[in-house]
Amino acid sequence: MTAKSASDDVLIVHGGTPLEGELKVRGAKNLVPKAMVAALLGSEPSRLRNVPDIRDVRVVRGLLQLHGVTVKPGDEPGELVLDPSHVESANVADIDAHAGSSRIPILFCGPLLHRLGHAFIPGLGGCDIGGRPIDFHFDVLRQFGATIEKRADGQVLEAKQRLRGTKIRLPYPSVGATEQVLLTAVLAEGVTELSNAAVEPEIEDLICVLQKMGAIIAMDTDRTIRITGVDKLGGYNHAALPDRLEAASWASAALATEGDVYVRGAQQRSMMTFLNTYRKVGGAFEIDDEGIRFWHPGGPLNAIALETDVHPGFQTDWQQPLVVALTQASGLSIVHETVYESRLGFTSALNQMGAHIQLYRECLGGTPCRFGQRNFLHSAVVSGPTKLQGADLVIPDLRGGFSYLIAALAAQGTSRVHGIELINRGYENFPEKLGALGAKFELPNG
Repeated sequence: MTAKSASDDVLIVHGGTPLEGELKVRGAKNLVPKAMVAALLGSEPSRLRNVPDIRDVRVVRGLLQLHGVTVKPGDEPGELVLDPSHVESANVADIDAHAGSSRIPILFCGPLLHRLGHAFIPGLGGCDIGGRPIDFHFDVLRQFGATIEKRADGQVLEAKQRLRGTKIRLPYPSVGATEQVLLTAVLAEGVTELSNAAVEPEIEDLICVLQKMGAIIAMDTDRTIRITGVDKLGGYNHAALPDRLEAASWASAALATEGDVYVRGAQQRSMMTFLNTYRKVGGAFEIDDEGIRFWHPGGPLNAIALETDVHPGFQTDWQQPLVVALTQASGLSIVHETVYESRLGFTSALNQMGAHIQLYRECLGGTPCRFGQRNFLHSAVVSGPTKLQGADLVIPDLRGGFSYLIAALAAQGTSRVHGIELINRGYENFPEKLGALGAKFELPNG
């Protein structure tokens, strides 16, 4: 256990009980904080609905308030009203104190350059799952006309005149860099053409938010997005799309524990690739207008070959929770991670619990991969089924952490899961949801 794993940040899980019951997922972690940042661009208040109570939302709320944005609860649960009428510069030390636990602050650059003519970005946090270089972001901002000065405590950005539209081709369809371009281009002078853009459902939903504010944005089928800059944006009224990544995590938990879970809010359209894979593994699901029911239908699960990819491929955030279920499948499953080079590190803890997972530096699959010749352990062979046993676990990152939680729930005996605060970054009220599903656990100081 590390020094960070204090007793008040631990969950004691008594495994071996199938998860059964119903829960609700709210707005996507990968959309809501970005939509909150978009409110900075407006000249009028915005209203965001279906907002989850997660740490990333609280971080962005604090950063917005530091910059003079009024953020208040709306009339209904999960609603925020954001008023950017009095945007102002924030104290560097205050920004640093808020931002250390999140990578979202980098997306404040474009809106702040438009509103104030300058911005400060401190060192960035986030999950330790491999390099997520911010060079993309700064390169993009320079192309719009921003100047960037590197200081010991972060980066100082300035726009001495109105930012200008430009042609940008991303070397990789990065979600963060695509968001940066969108949030900067909408008020830039002229047309911006972004090639090799990310096209995740959360990106589309952010475009919907910006269009409601008055932006002109066209998406082509070849990953090209064209943004025609406008002089002024208003507010928006928007309900965030549900979190497909959280929904898939609970689906994998149902499969690994031989359970039956109804995920209210889960939507078929954004989860089609996951649903196909879930069915191939042997999981069952049933879709209605309100959500999706996921369950283990009995009998052995099937080993599969799986490769992660950018949307519309199998999302990297779906991979870790599903790998836990694959430890219970009959035969050899192959997993090729092509998005984050260090995302398979969590498997060492699963092996400690009794899984048989071997990591490889080679590409075990045909999907184009950035890591094949760079000596990263980014492919895995999972041999199953294996009985998992309770263990002492220290959470490494958000999705890996939820995967440990699933493994602890599926295992025989008791596990101590340390560092659960990381799970709070992306899973709203997860202890309450575990309780609703009949999980047996204790929060020592809860």
